[in-house]
Amino acid sequence: MASESVSSLILFIAAMLLAAAIAGTLVTNVNDISNSIDTQSSNVQQQLDTDIEIISDAGSDAVYDDDTGNITVLVKNTGQETLADDGTGIDVLVDGSFISSENVDIEVVTGEVWRRGEVAEFTIDEPLESGEHRVVVDVGGDREVFEFYVP
Repeated sequence: MASESVSSLILFIAAMLLAAAIAGTLVTNVNDISNSIDTQSSNVQQQLDTDIEIISDAGSDAVYDDDTGNITVLVKNTGQETLADDGTGIDVLVDGSFISSENVDIEVVTGEVWRRGEVAEFTIDEPLESGEHRVVVDVGGDREVFEFYVP
Protein backbone atom coordinates (compact mmCIF):
# COMPACT_ATOMS: atom_id res chain seq x y z
CA MET A 1 0.00 0.00 0.00
CA ALA A 2 2.79 2.38 0.88
CA SER A 3 4.56 1.48 -2.35
CA GLU A 4 1.49 2.54 -4.36
CA SER A 5 1.49 5.93 -2.63
CA VAL A 6 5.19 6.45 -3.33
CA SER A 7 4.76 5.43 -6.99
CA SER A 8 1.79 7.75 -7.38
CA LEU A 9 3.71 10.60 -5.73
CA ILE A 10 6.70 10.09 -8.05
CA LEU A 11 4.45 10.01 -11.13
CA PHE A 12 2.60 13.10 -9.90
CA ILE A 13 5.87 15.03 -9.39
CA ALA A 14 7.15 13.92 -12.80
CA ALA A 15 3.88 15.05 -14.44
CA MET A 16 4.11 18.44 -12.71
CA LEU A 17 7.73 18.96 -13.80
CA LEU A 18 6.85 18.01 -17.37
CA ALA A 19 3.85 20.36 -17.39
CA ALA A 20 5.97 23.21 -16.00
CA ALA A 21 8.66 22.67 -18.65
CA ILE A 22 6.10 22.65 -21.45
CA ALA A 23 4.38 25.75 -20.08
CA GLY A 24 7.72 27.59 -19.83
CA THR A 25 8.57 26.73 -23.43
CA LEU A 26 5.15 27.82 -24.69
CA VAL A 27 5.31 31.15 -22.84
CA THR A 28 8.74 31.89 -24.34
CA ASN A 29 7.57 31.02 -27.86
CA VAL A 30 4.39 33.07 -27.52
CA ASN A 31 6.43 36.09 -26.35
CA ASP A 32 8.82 35.74 -29.30
CA ILE A 33 5.92 35.52 -31.77
CA SER A 34 4.22 38.50 -30.15
CA ASN A 35 7.40 40.61 -30.43
CA SER A 36 7.81 39.61 -34.08
CA ILE A 37 4.22 40.61 -34.85
CA ASP A 38 4.72 43.98 -33.12
CA THR A 39 7.88 44.66 -35.14
CA GLN A 40 6.29 43.60 -38.42
CA SER A 41 3.16 45.69 -37.79
CA SER A 42 5.34 48.77 -37.18
CA ASN A 43 7.10 48.17 -40.51
CA VAL A 44 3.80 47.69 -42.34
CA GLN A 45 2.39 50.85 -40.73
CA GLN A 46 5.40 52.85 -41.93
CA GLN A 47 5.03 51.43 -45.45
CA LEU A 48 1.34 52.35 -45.46
CA ASP A 49 2.15 55.88 -44.31
CA THR A 50 4.81 56.29 -47.04
CA ASP A 51 3.41 57.38 -50.37
CA ILE A 52 4.91 59.32 -53.27
CA GLU A 53 3.77 60.48 -56.69
CA ILE A 54 5.93 61.47 -59.64
CA ILE A 55 4.45 64.72 -60.91
CA SER A 56 6.85 65.48 -63.75
CA ASP A 57 5.37 65.88 -67.23
CA ALA A 58 6.72 63.14 -69.51
CA GLY A 59 6.32 65.39 -72.55
CA SER A 60 8.31 68.27 -71.06
CA ASP A 61 11.77 69.21 -72.28
CA ALA A 62 12.70 69.79 -68.62
CA VAL A 63 12.93 66.04 -67.89
CA TYR A 64 16.21 65.38 -69.72
CA ASP A 65 19.01 67.85 -70.36
CA ASP A 66 21.10 66.60 -73.28
CA ASP A 67 23.93 69.05 -72.51
CA THR A 68 24.53 67.85 -68.93
CA GLY A 69 23.19 64.30 -69.25
CA ASN A 70 20.89 64.84 -66.26
CA ILE A 71 17.37 63.52 -65.74
CA THR A 72 15.15 65.73 -63.58
CA VAL A 73 12.10 64.18 -61.93
CA LEU A 74 9.73 65.91 -59.53
CA VAL A 75 8.45 63.66 -56.73
CA LYS A 76 5.68 64.70 -54.35
CA ASN A 77 5.32 63.26 -50.84
CA THR A 78 1.62 62.32 -50.59
CA GLY A 79 1.93 60.08 -47.51
CA GLN A 80 1.82 60.73 -43.79
CA GLU A 81 5.56 60.16 -43.18
CA THR A 82 8.22 62.87 -43.40
CA LEU A 83 10.75 61.44 -45.84
CA ALA A 84 14.54 61.72 -45.80
CA ASP A 85 15.91 63.99 -48.50
CA ASP A 86 19.48 62.73 -48.10
CA GLY A 87 18.95 59.54 -50.12
CA THR A 88 18.37 57.29 -47.09
CA GLY A 89 15.84 54.61 -47.95
CA ILE A 90 15.52 55.85 -51.53
CA ASP A 91 16.32 53.67 -54.53
CA VAL A 92 16.44 54.97 -58.11
CA LEU A 93 16.60 52.83 -61.24
CA VAL A 94 16.98 54.10 -64.81
CA ASP A 95 16.07 51.61 -67.51
CA GLY A 96 16.47 48.80 -64.99
CA SER A 97 19.93 49.86 -63.77
CA PHE A 98 20.42 50.88 -60.14
CA ILE A 99 21.73 54.43 -59.76
CA SER A 100 23.94 54.97 -56.71
CA SER A 101 23.10 57.78 -54.31
CA GLU A 102 26.26 59.60 -55.43
CA ASN A 103 24.64 60.13 -58.84
CA VAL A 104 21.29 61.31 -57.45
CA ASP A 105 20.85 64.79 -56.02
CA ILE A 106 17.64 65.34 -54.04
CA GLU A 107 16.49 68.84 -53.21
CA VAL A 108 13.18 69.75 -51.57
CA VAL A 109 11.73 72.46 -53.79
CA THR A 110 8.72 73.68 -51.84
CA GLY A 111 10.10 73.63 -48.30
CA GLU A 112 13.03 72.72 -46.10
CA VAL A 113 11.85 69.24 -45.10
CA TRP A 114 10.20 66.64 -47.35
CA ARG A 115 6.89 66.54 -45.49
CA ARG A 116 3.45 65.61 -46.79
CA GLY A 117 2.56 67.79 -49.77
CA GLU A 118 6.15 68.92 -50.40
CA VAL A 119 7.91 68.30 -53.72
CA ALA A 120 11.48 67.09 -54.11
CA GLU A 121 13.52 67.44 -57.29
CA PHE A 122 15.57 64.38 -58.17
CA THR A 123 18.50 65.20 -60.46
CA ILE A 124 19.92 61.96 -61.79
CA ASP A 125 23.30 61.99 -63.49
CA GLU A 126 22.75 59.37 -66.20
CA PRO A 127 23.48 60.09 -69.88
CA LEU A 128 20.83 58.62 -72.17
CA GLU A 129 20.51 57.78 -75.84
CA SER A 130 17.45 58.84 -77.80
CA GLY A 131 14.40 56.65 -77.32
CA GLU A 132 12.02 55.57 -74.59
CA HIS A 133 13.28 55.46 -71.02
CA ARG A 134 11.96 54.49 -67.62
CA VAL A 135 12.78 55.85 -64.16
CA VAL A 136 11.70 53.93 -61.05
CA VAL A 137 11.76 55.70 -57.68
CA ASP A 138 11.29 53.56 -54.57
CA VAL A 139 10.89 55.34 -51.23
CA GLY A 140 10.24 53.20 -48.18
CA GLY A 141 8.59 50.46 -50.21
CA ASP A 142 6.37 52.73 -52.30
CA ARG A 143 7.43 52.45 -55.93
CA GLU A 144 6.51 54.85 -58.72
CA VAL A 145 7.39 54.48 -62.40
CA PHE A 146 7.98 57.38 -64.80
CA GLU A 147 8.30 56.80 -68.55
CA PHE A 148 9.53 59.43 -70.97
CA TYR A 149 11.02 59.84 -74.43
CA VAL A 150 14.32 61.45 -75.38
CA PRO A 151 14.33 62.76 -78.97
